[in-house]
Amino acid sequence: MKYYVIAGEASGDLHGSNLLKELKRLDPGAQFRCWGGDLMQAQGAELVKHYRELAFMGFTEVLLNLRTILRNIDRCKQDIAQWKPDCVILIDYPGFNLRIAGFVKSLGIKVFYYISPQIWAWKESRVHKIKQVVDRMFVILPFEEAFYSKYDYKVDFVGHPLLDAIASYPETFGSGALDLPADERKLIALLPGSRKQEIGTMLPLMLACAARFPQFRFAVAGAPSVPASFYKEHIAGRDVAIVYNQTYALLGRAHAALVTSGTATLETALFGVPEVVCYKGGAISYMIAKRLVKVKYISLVNLVMDREVVKELIQYELTAENLTRELRRIVEPAPGESAAGNVRGKILDEYAELKKKLGGSGASAKTAALMIAYLRN
Repeated sequence: MKYYVIAGEASGDLHGSNLLKELKRLDPGAQFRCWGGDLMQAQGAELVKHYRELAFMGFTEVLLNLRTILRNIDRCKQDIAQWKPDCVILIDYPGFNLRIAGFVKSLGIKVFYYISPQIWAWKESRVHKIKQVVDRMFVILPFEEAFYSKYDYKVDFVGHPLLDAIASYPETFGSGALDLPADERKLIALLPGSRKQEIGTMLPLMLACAARFPQFRFAVAGAPSVPASFYKEHIAGRDVAIVYNQTYALLGRAHAALVTSGTATLETALFGVPEVVCYKGGAISYMIAKRLVKVKYISLVNLVMDREVVKELIQYELTAENLTRELRRIVEPAPGESAAGNVRGKILDEYAELKKKLGGSGASAKTAALMIAYLRN
């Protein structure tokens, strides 16, 4: 069968690649065409456009690039119509993918959505469009099944694919050896995001915090699409390393982490690394988002657990001083605290429960099997 897959960012490319691997196993004659990245391409997908050309962050940036976005949507529709797949698999990325879904549905092609848009956080009204244009939704967060049930829409909870991605490490991501000089100090990971816009905001604050912890070594997880020169401009001679294509190796060695809100917050937790979650957007985008977003937390860790497990520093609370205070709480016990009773110990205990809530391993295999069954019935 022919599968057309659309992902608009790095995490979608990762989960899409693992799904393609399982689809190939169950359907040896499978053909893939995608909007995604290197990982899906490595699984044999013909890459139409790389996600680097699709990533526009925030309300303002989307408006400024609206003409480009609309051109991409038109190109995608034309390509699908010409290739005539058996199904189109949409991975998150709702602003783009929901526009594609209606068109695909009108062609009589099956529409599968893997990794639901976060409509439970904002734009809840999108659920009505999803019911109209998506044949099957495959959700990865435990509370999403109940959310869709409120609207009389049956979805498949398949578990979180990050559990599989991390379980397959280092097989999937290389040797696991971290390319850093020997150093006896414990390592703190800095994950400032994947786009220049957010890195330029988050990294200076993280570096200012790092300067106050000379007893630790710090390393930045470099985004593949961002050149080292961009990071070095901010690092400016500080004793902070940059590692590329080694984020999991970095998390595997890290004692703690400062992490920009997004999928990386969950990855960090699944590696058992206590973290402080950071978010700071443009003033206009933040004001709009604050009015629209309906959730209590921004990190996936806290959302899944429905309580504050890791500290979130958002917008005006995200300062070097606050980062310093919160990092200190997770790297070293306060005077008189026991190892089991301190903040760090409590976070690690909560992480164990988090893994259970995420549904166990096998998300990619479950999803692939369900998709093929739906196509054959």
